[in-house]
Amino acid sequence: MNEKEPKRVTGIGGLFFKCQNPEEIRNWYANHLGLDTNNYGATFWWKDENGNECSTQWSPFKEDTSYFKPSEKAFMQNFRVENLEWLLEKLKEEGVTIVGEMETYEYGKFAWIIDPEGNKIELWEPVDTSLK
Repeated sequence: MNEKEPKRVTGIGGLFFKCQNPEEIRNWYANHLGLDTNNYGATFWWKDENGNECSTQWSPFKEDTSYFKPSEKAFMQNFRVENLEWLLEKLKEEGVTIVGEMETYEYGKFAWIIDPEGNKIELWEPVDTSLK
């Protein structure tokens, strides 16, 4: 890796998984493990090496969700990245399968790739300050 290039992955952005009853699962994790859940799951706040506030998301999805498509797996990883547009160009050059187009929201940019075993991976360039 060239020293001048941005970091590719800077951390775990989230863990998303399919389940039969997301509300029941959220409540179970809240009651038994103390997760502070809402309709999206639970957000874990932490600070990076520079003291910036960051988040990691834990989210159960209904088992019939299409959000993980084209993957048929019951989970999807989300990785935090430093510069999503740059990384997508690198991944294209390296022959990585990119799913759909990059999307931009007030809380960050998102894109999706597929690994060699068909797992969909969400890449997220976060704007952590907009999440609170």
